[in-house]
Amino acid sequence: MSHILTVNPEKLVRRTAEELKANKLVQPEPWSAFVKTGHHKERTPDQEDWWYFRSASILRVVAKLGPVGTQKLRTKYGGRKNRGHKPERFYPASGSIIRSILQQLEKSGLLRQTEKGVHKGRILTPKGISFMDKIAMQLFKESK
Repeated sequence: MSHILTVNPEKLVRRTAEELKANKLVQPEPWSAFVKTGHHKERTPDQEDWWYFRSASILRVVAKLGPVGTQKLRTKYGGRKNRGHKPERFYPASGSIIRSILQQLEKSGLLRQTEKGVHKGRILTPKGISFMDKIAMQLFKESK
């Protein structure tokens, strides 16, 4: 798993999104074409395949941070909202999108739920670790 954290995160997420799409490990929900990714956003995502990129990014974050739940991910993907003349304020991202992606990744066997002390959340399974590590090794070999 050390290779996951050593390669360029942007390239890793892009390649992982392509693999998730090619292997059909996650599928966008029917409503995903009409939603914003959070209360702080003004418009829907520009990319048509944003669902795969968010899934790949969540997979990398779970690999990096260990047991992680929906609330922590909402905070990570949230942002500042422009409220006109009022001061900007932080708003978390959409929990429904994150929850759906986590459930799909869990159903495909890449994640599983666990409890580690007082921390409860999802971690990578051995299948998920090998999936991410394989992509990271490909990127590592390409960079040399």
